[in-house]
Amino acid sequence: MLAVVLASGGMDSCVTTAIAARECELAMLHVSYGQRTEKREEKAFNEIADFYQVTRRMVTSIAHLARIGGSSLTDRKIEVSPANLESKEIPTSYVPFRNAHLLSIATSWGEVIGARRIYIGAVAEDSSGYPDCRPDYYKAFNRVIEIGTRPETRIEIVTPVIELRKSEIAKLGVEIGAPLHLSWSCYQNEEVACGVCDSCALRLRGFREAGLRDPIPYQIDI
Repeated sequence: MLAVVLASGGMDSCVTTAIAARECELAMLHVSYGQRTEKREEKAFNEIADFYQVTRRMVTSIAHLARIGGSSLTDRKIEVSPANLESKEIPTSYVPFRNAHLLSIATSWGEVIGARRIYIGAVAEDSSGYPDCRPDYYKAFNRVIEIGTRPETRIEIVTPVIELRKSEIAKLGVEIGAPLHLSWSCYQNEEVACGVCDSCALRLRGFREAGLRDPIPYQIDI
């Protein structure tokens, strides 16, 4: 079975890639959107794809999201807020409706190459901040794909880590040999991870709760 894996290069997409590699032949897709760490994320994506010897890969851009703005990841006039893991507010790092753009590209490519699945590393633990990480969102998008593609097309979005905590994702990644040392999650740095943005903080807490050490470098003492 051929599957498109949407991979940012982060921890969750790295583990999702490892899961998909056990179940399917992979076609890997990376979409930049004018984010601060665009080059570093693309590097992580390619290194993970190399690790799994994926030859069918696509790197593309939806840089218009940076022109639209509204997120600290794409608009440098908006500060990347320090993490507040107890907050239930949508953080400044939310990129408005981003995942719909990513899934649309994956669906188009998947329909052309005959893929049966789209894997994405969405995590519901993030959904208090990111509305497009909720399980209901992916159920609805599966219905959109069913209605909006050819009758013979059978593509299903698969979200294998959506119900897991970051600690469980870290443990699972280690258990199945995911190359977490190649992944990159930081929202604002490309050389050494800041350790204080939402993504770094969630990742570090996950490794800490799992009793594991995060293999990537941080500016702060971990």
